[in-house]
Amino acid sequence: MHIDELVTLVEKMPAFPNSVQRVVELASDINSSGKDIVVVIESDPVMTVKILKAINSPFYGLPRKINSIQRAVVHIGINTIKNMALSVAAIGVLKPHNKAGFDTGKFLLHSLMTAAICKKLGETMGVPQNELSDYYVAGLLHDFGKVVFAEFKAEAFKQSLQKSAEQQLPLHHCENEFIGIDHSQAGALLAEKWAFDASLVEAINHHHTPPQSSLLTQCLFVANQVSKQLGIGDAGNPIVEAFPEAVSAHFGMDLNEVIESLGDLSTLKSEALSFIH
Repeated sequence: MHIDELVTLVEKMPAFPNSVQRVVELASDINSSGKDIVVVIESDPVMTVKILKAINSPFYGLPRKINSIQRAVVHIGINTIKNMALSVAAIGVLKPHNKAGFDTGKFLLHSLMTAAICKKLGETMGVPQNELSDYYVAGLLHDFGKVVFAEFKAEAFKQSLQKSAEQQLPLHHCENEFIGIDHSQAGALLAEKWAFDASLVEAINHHHTPPQSSLLTQCLFVANQVSKQLGIGDAGNPIVEAFPEAVSAHFGMDLNEVIESLGDLSTLKSEALSFIH
């Protein structure tokens, strides 16, 4: 597949609602206020209902029911609201059935867990609070190129999934063989279409080959391996990749030590499941 054909396929993917794109812009603008974001979300009744449903789920354990976005911002903060809006929009893009036989339920759990772990790793590496949203979003969207393949290259993607599983090969290598391009490239184009920052596009594009210069991409690589190692969800790639030298140097730990340092992740899993339901 040529890159031009991929661009055409990505163009066929649904755009995020305007309200979500506006929330992303406002959340990254230091001059905007929580009030501005509330106004945008409340102008989208579907988004409002879904976010309030997630906030009132058992995971947050809030003492009383939250019935407005304004109150939600007070209780859980702008960044969490932004993450929720993005999660709700990304989940809305997924179709439960596809001809590739790709399990979008397990895929979604893998994506949400990777998002939560990537954000947690960013915290432990001293990333400022206002930048952690990008770590969450990178984790959430890192594999969304697979959604493009499942939708528009179903037969070739199905072959990629089968060969990867049967021969225990990295899925992105099999995609290159059967499709001529891998999900990282498709995902990066999708992130561009959805108007995300250049640093996010780069992280998605290089999440299997993280450069030393990008802490975001390194945290994403590690979070992805942690999710796979723990078997939480499944995005079709059975291979847990070894840490490249740059990642080992940055973290000073191997995969098992990273998992140990993260502690109990059951709360993060509960949060992911509550989003899905």
